[in-house]
Amino acid sequence: MTKTFPEHFLWGGATAANQFEGGWKEGGKGPSVSDVAKFTDPKEMKDLLDVHGLCDITDEQIKEALETNDEVFYPKRHGIDFYHHYKEDIALLAGMGFKVYRMSIAWSRIFPKGDEEVPNEEGLAFYDRVFDECLKYNMQPLVTMSHYEPPLYLATEYNGWYNRKTIDFFVRYVDVITKRYKDKVKYWLTFNEIDSIIRHPFMTGGLIESRFKKEQFEEVEYQAMHHQFVASALAVKITHENIPDAKVGCMLTKLTYYPYSCRPEDVLKERETMRQIYCYSDTQVYGEYPRYLLNMYKNKGFHIKMSEEDLRIMKDYPVDFISFSYYSSSCVAENEEGLTMTSGNTQTAIKNPYIPSSDWGWQIDPIGLRISLIDLYDRYRKPLFIVENGLGARDQIEEDGSINDDYRIDYLKKHMIQMYHAIKDDGVELMGYTTWAPIDLVSNSTNQMSKRYGFIYVDVDDYNRGSYKRIKKKSYDWYKKVIETNGESLFE
Repeated sequence: MTKTFPEHFLWGGATAANQFEGGWKEGGKGPSVSDVAKFTDPKEMKDLLDVHGLCDITDEQIKEALETNDEVFYPKRHGIDFYHHYKEDIALLAGMGFKVYRMSIAWSRIFPKGDEEVPNEEGLAFYDRVFDECLKYNMQPLVTMSHYEPPLYLATEYNGWYNRKTIDFFVRYVDVITKRYKDKVKYWLTFNEIDSIIRHPFMTGGLIESRFKKEQFEEVEYQAMHHQFVASALAVKITHENIPDAKVGCMLTKLTYYPYSCRPEDVLKERETMRQIYCYSDTQVYGEYPRYLLNMYKNKGFHIKMSEEDLRIMKDYPVDFISFSYYSSSCVAENEEGLTMTSGNTQTAIKNPYIPSSDWGWQIDPIGLRISLIDLYDRYRKPLFIVENGLGARDQIEEDGSINDDYRIDYLKKHMIQMYHAIKDDGVELMGYTTWAPIDLVSNSTNQMSKRYGFIYVDVDDYNRGSYKRIKKKSYDWYKKVIETNGESLFE
């Protein structure tokens, strides 16, 4: 029997405006939280372990950032300059046969401060051109409404998502973009990795930690998260009203953990840790808070302000599907003393001695992706969509100009084969798969260019030196064949 994926499987790739787009002061765009994120040049692996510290910022640092137009130490301001290269870049993605392209709209390109009554027409027109270019190649846009880039003004003047007014600002933004692009975009995600507000609150929620008392801040994060839950449900409502045939999903950081040992204490720790991941998708899929999360609020003495109307909105407008990022797995133990720690996607955890690691310490575990798919589908019985999966590595240009990234091909192939088994053997309903990222871009936490994910190399380094020329890597033609054969080539 021929091994292929389902007939209408959506193959593609994923990027984010804040790491990719550039043009940070062009077309009427206002600054976002990502435009004040400073480049960190880690010298050793231990420098990468404090991900929260890499993403934190103070009012003084924001002021310092806004006083300069520097794009070397604030590299998300330039990204890979998709703003001026979008036609070339979309053509390159289409050249691999993409069925879908996941991207995000920069909120501050539409509402520069976030609280305006009237949107920025120049920003809206830019995305019209981008979506038209995608559709020219029969490539469906999958659009994230907010991907780590709240308008900076909402952070500095309103305390970000901690302020309930931000719900209204977001709802206005969602109404504008879904009406404007109703004939061009059918697949939407509300918040990228909504759970990450607990791990990097400024980047996700526009929360400036130093403004709050230390002992108060965790409650502040959960209050902000509640406002995002209400906003996400309202976004589902508005999108369905404006685009009746649209599909709207949530997006989860799929952190997969194993007990470090079979000691019951370690197994219990794993269950507790996974609940801290699933509470976000539980709330958006079932439309209500899980009891274990409410118990945590009570036990910690948190007083999260939520009205009966909030809870009704959340219940009435759950998401249509669940999307998630998956890069690696980790271990947890009741006692971490003496155990080796390693980094991962926006988190640090105990290193698993049975699996290898990437150059950045992220553990490579394809079977963990299959386990994740089984767990999510058994839990929710709703369609799933893998919207981020990839390998960050240091790519080398050979003397003949080629880039032989066999390590990336190996990583992706093994993960795709596990996806196949999850669909064919385990009965998982998987809508599609978008790699992170099909073209090199600025990494999220350290703001490096040298950590590359793409099938397409971009000639720019960590210090914004280079021609910005696009170069196909070996993996480009490999992925093109995977899509052409609907996965059959994976088993050759």
